[in-house]
Amino acid sequence: MRVSVAEAPFDVGREVAEFSAGCSGMGAIVSFTGIVRDLPEAPLEAMEIEHYPGMTESALEDMARRAIERFSLGDALIIHRHGRLAPGETIMMVATAAPHRKDAFDAAEFLMDFLKSRAPFWKREITAGGADWVAAKDEDEDALARW
Repeated sequence: MRVSVAEAPFDVGREVAEFSAGCSGMGAIVSFTGIVRDLPEAPLEAMEIEHYPGMTESALEDMARRAIERFSLGDALIIHRHGRLAPGETIMMVATAAPHRKDAFDAAEFLMDFLKSRAPFWKREITAGGADWVAAKDEDEDALARW
């Protein structure tokens, strides 16, 4: 299990390759990469992501442990960036390894839903019109409730 919270960009291909190399005996590896998307109502200049070092890593480690136990994973990876990010930049990724594909897919979705709703990150969208904190969305809570 590895959790990383960093400001610097990461190489998705390298991360998946390194994760996969350590997953012998697994039948499935699933990865998901999130990128900063533009806003439909106004062009996004940047997204700023804040967190509390130490607390954030601990919460993500707990999420990863829960996924490993619940889905009988061989391994899990969570990477999340913070700081100022532009549209199109990679913001996060998860990877899961399991003996069977359903567990790997379910675990990846489980982690993504928890990251979206419960991870201690605060996001602010910056446009030409100003800056607004990103509020929780009902659909994110609904996705989380299925677990």
